[in-house]
Amino acid sequence: MKQIRIILLTAIILISCKTEKKTNGKLNVVTTTSMITDLAKNIGGEHINLQGLMGSGVDPHLYKASEGDVSKLSNADIIFYNGLHLEGKLVEVFEKMKTIQTMAISDALDQKTLIGSEYFASNYDPHIWFNVDYWIQATQFIVNKLSEAVPEQKAAFEANGINYTKKLESLKVHLKCIIETLPKEKRILVTAHDAFNYFGKSFGFKVVGLQGISTATEAGVQDVQKLAAFIIENNVKAIFVESSVPKRTIEALQAAVKSKNHDVTIGGTLYSDALGDAGTVEGTYIGMFQYNVNTIVNALK
Repeated sequence: MKQIRIILLTAIILISCKTEKKTNGKLNVVTTTSMITDLAKNIGGEHINLQGLMGSGVDPHLYKASEGDVSKLSNADIIFYNGLHLEGKLVEVFEKMKTIQTMAISDALDQKTLIGSEYFASNYDPHIWFNVDYWIQATQFIVNKLSEAVPEQKAAFEANGINYTKKLESLKVHLKCIIETLPKEKRILVTAHDAFNYFGKSFGFKVVGLQGISTATEAGVQDVQKLAAFIIENNVKAIFVESSVPKRTIEALQAAVKSKNHDVTIGGTLYSDALGDAGTVEGTYIGMFQYNVNTIVNALK
C-alpha cells in the first residue's frame, strides 16, 4: 500500500507540473524541514515564494507527504531537502520528479567529514544542522542555487548570505562561551534518539541516545536498562525529552533509573528534528540552538 501511495502521489505531481511555475515573477521554493525553511527564508527573503512542508514538532524520519503537500510540490521551481535519508519516503517522490529541481543540502558537504552509522541506511548521520560550520556551508549552497535560478537577484542573495553567515559565526562563539561554564566531566547528553552527535563532536559532549539515529527504530527493554546503568555509573544529573519524539521513552528511562535507587531529572525539552513554533525565538535556527544549549547547560550544572 505504501508503494502504491508513493506512485500515485508522484503521478499526480508529474501530471500537474508545468515548465514555468513562477508566481508574481518570483521563484517558488519548497523546503522540507523547518531548519531548511528558516535557512531559505534568511537567504531568499522577499525575492522568493517560500513554503515549508514540515512544521514544529514534526518528525522528518517518519514524515509522509499529505494530499495538501501535492500542490506545494507540483508548483515548486526548486525543492531543498536535507538528504542522507532524513526525509524517508519523500526522497523517492523527489527522485522521480523530472521537471522540478530537487536539491539535497547535504550535497554541499564533504562526506568524509560526516559521522558514519552502522545502524542507518545511508551510513551517515543526517542531523547535519547541529554542526554550525555545516550550516554555514549550507548557506552558501543555497545562495549559489538561488543565484543560478534567478541571476537578476544574485546580489541580494549573496548579501543575505554574507549577513546570515556572520550571524552563524557569532552564534558558534556564543555557544562555546555558554558551554565553557559547564565542567567537562558533566558534558554527557542523554536524549530520546541520536540526533545530537554533530553537536557533541563540535562542543565536546558525550552523546547517548535511547533510540538510534532514526526514530523509526524502537528502543527495547534492554536498551532502557543498559542506558539506565550508564546514567548511574556516570552520575548523570539530567536527561532530555525531544520536541519531535514522544516523551514516554525518556519517562521509561527515568523510571528505570529510579527503580535502581538513583535519581535523574528530566532537564527539559530539546528541539532536535524540528524548530519551535513559528513566530517564537525557538522557531528560528539560531534561537533554537541557543535555547537548546542553555537548557542543556543549566540542567547539567
